[in-house]
Amino acid sequence: MEQTRKPEGRAELKYLRMSPRKVRLVVDQVRGMPVNQALAVLRFSTKRAAVPVAKTIKSAAAAAEETLGLTPSELVIARIYADEGPTLKRAKFAARGRYKPIRKRTSHVTVVVTER
Repeated sequence: MEQTRKPEGRAELKYLRMSPRKVRLVVDQVRGMPVNQALAVLRFSTKRAAVPVAKTIKSAAAAAEETLGLTPSELVIARIYADEGPTLKRAKFAARGRYKPIRKRTSHVTVVVTER
């Protein structure tokens, strides 16, 4: 017996120049919330990752509205996660001829919204 899948809107943000650990703090706050409530929470968040995450949620909601005809007030965040992207490796040269590696981490944020 085949299961029917709910229609969903999806958006991805790739190569965000922020560590996934910091982005996950924001992502965990809004998981499972209705889209309007999640955007309100992010609007007043002091975390720097809140702005790009909110933008990605808006994009997923717009995709659901455009392709599936769902209204934004009925949408809820079904899945949201932040994965690790490629790491930019940089060097900081230290005293006495030593070398200190600097890892500039990136993140990939994925948002999937469905109707309630």
